[in-house]
Amino acid sequence: MSRKGNCWDNAVAERFFLNLKMERVWQRQYANHAEAKGDITDYIVGFYNYTRINSALGKLPPAVYERKMAVSEPIVVSEFT
Repeated sequence: MSRKGNCWDNAVAERFFLNLKMERVWQRQYANHAEAKGDITDYIVGFYNYTRINSALGKLPPAVYERKMAVSEPIVVSEFT
């Protein structure tokens, strides 16, 4: 953890939740908690992970980037790893 006032440790999570709110939650009105939970789950699983491109990942969706990295050779840091 970083010291008080240093926001960088939560920056990734905060950006994800901001995108979730801007792209989905604030665009819809939910009748109840269950409807909201289902819609948000569909957004994360169906759209965010497999369709929405991410510039930090080379313009690839997170799931595609992870699959691509899984088949690549790991970087060897030393002969003891």
